[in-house]
Amino acid sequence: MRTQLSTENGLSTIPRHIHGFALMHVAMRRDARRLVAGAAGVRDGQVDRVAGWWRQVRAVIDWHHHTEDDILWPALRAKSPVFAEREQAMHADHIALDEAMEAVTKALAPGRLLDLAGAARRFDTVVHAHLRDEEAVVLSAFRDDLSEREYLAIERRVIASAPMSVMAFLPPWMLDGADGVGASSMPPPVRLLGTTVLRLRYHRQWRWW
Repeated sequence: MRTQLSTENGLSTIPRHIHGFALMHVAMRRDARRLVAGAAGVRDGQVDRVAGWWRQVRAVIDWHHHTEDDILWPALRAKSPVFAEREQAMHADHIALDEAMEAVTKALAPGRLLDLAGAARRFDTVVHAHLRDEEAVVLSAFRDDLSEREYLAIERRVIASAPMSVMAFLPPWMLDGADGVGASSMPPPVRLLGTTVLRLRYHRQWRWW
């Protein structure tokens, strides 16, 4: 029996060529926990900065889900009968996650700060459940039903679809807190940007925690 793949405890079980996708999930869990941990301490004078950071995070997650629906899932549907059977449930998960993200957005509007802690907990709960369920299907399908070459060709299409606003935030966001294994698996130009120029901008412009 093959190993069950999950990013809940990092990248140790994940094939190297899938690390880019996996790092997205690691970063989503990290920021869900970060928001829960920091929500109660956010003061009125910090709301604009936190809201700006959250808009960037939400834009990346929205883009990630659009690429799943439009690029990744159709490719898997053609290759994996198990994935095709369970795809509809993942679409429903995306709807629940959209609702949880909208609750955080509303809580960061003027006069709504008291709602932030509850919205953050809901987002954290939904993210963890969604990623656990999705990874149980998708990661093994990537490993078992697509060759490394096929997967990397699909990944190139995903990256090419990212708008500039997402690409300016994505590399340092994915590498925030990542260990050497995670960082080393990224393409060298992306890794360089994510650990130098874009990292400085990321911390200067978005860090609130």
